[in-house]
Amino acid sequence: MKLVKSVLALACGLGLAVSVQAAPQHAHGDVAHAAEHDAAHNAAHNAVPVPAQRWTPDAPLREGIRRAHVAVDQLSHHEKGHMSTSMTVDRAAEVEQAVMFMFANCKLTTEPDAALHGVLVPLLTAAQSLKADPENVKPVAEMREALSSYPRYFNDPGWDKPAVADTQD
Repeated sequence: MKLVKSVLALACGLGLAVSVQAAPQHAHGDVAHAAEHDAAHNAAHNAVPVPAQRWTPDAPLREGIRRAHVAVDQLSHHEKGHMSTSMTVDRAAEVEQAVMFMFANCKLTTEPDAALHGVLVPLLTAAQSLKADPENVKPVAEMREALSSYPRYFNDPGWDKPAVADTQD
């Protein structure tokens, strides 16, 4: 967790100087490389207009976003006081792992990549907040809000269907 926070802090420091307009197209080959771009992409997210035709997500994006969606949906039990602290931390960690999976594996062009970072950075930040303070329910709403912008940018068949857990809890 300290590594993730350190990477994000470094990204914030380095990323503010990076112009999204000049950012080359890139694959998220590693988490550190992806994190360097997070702050700039997140800051520019509001500048990324919703496309006339939504972008098609690649397979790793579909997999990772669904994993995050399932974990966030399960956290509704936390909001109602029906989830143990350890389960809450586990679900927040699942969101964190799903985001890192997407950073490492998604291969998008510049505009969809910038829009995706605008979804993933607040999602990751809220997951880390929940792990740090599992008694707080506010980060769950923040994660849900971050996920709600995903279908505005991406045409992902099946996104509107309920998230299905593939867990053996």
